[in-house]
Amino acid sequence: MKAIDFTKLSPFEGSKQEEIAVHANDFAQLQRTQHVHDMRNHFDIVSLHKTERMKHYGLHYAKYVGRLARGSSEPKPVQRTLVDALLVNLSAANTLAQDLSRENLLAPTGRDLFLIFADASGRFADACEKIDHMEDFVSIARQANKDIACWVLAMTETLSVDLLKEVSVRRRELSERHFYIAD
Repeated sequence: MKAIDFTKLSPFEGSKQEEIAVHANDFAQLQRTQHVHDMRNHFDIVSLHKTERMKHYGLHYAKYVGRLARGSSEPKPVQRTLVDALLVNLSAANTLAQDLSRENLLAPTGRDLFLIFADASGRFADACEKIDHMEDFVSIARQANKDIACWVLAMTETLSVDLLKEVSVRRRELSERHFYIAD
């Protein structure tokens, strides 16, 4: 597997921040479809209290940071990690009542893209940790989740990933695990 040098990935050079070419309607539909997918395939998670779901998603983000940090020794391709991160991102947004189609999703610039993801994932984990201390966490979690959405979009554009197609393929793979559920 080819290792990715995240320090050399700079998809939007020449400007401070540029809009990422994904339509707001795509996110609205992605979130609605993710809800249906989660109800069918991840009811064990959906049935948890919202704060427990947030912690679950935070652990997923940490897992994805680890996958990317392992570079070429990680057997799962980066493309799969990006798609998985987006699916978790959509589920987290739904849990947070965060309408990503209304967010101003800007391409991250000026830093190593891996560090951008690691930073946002760490802030999401910080928000999850604040839950146990009864501290304000929602605004931190929403901002971190938005930043992860921006990172996923920047990476998929940088790596020329057909995001909508790959999301559909991955959801189908996940649905096949639950062969006993009739649609």
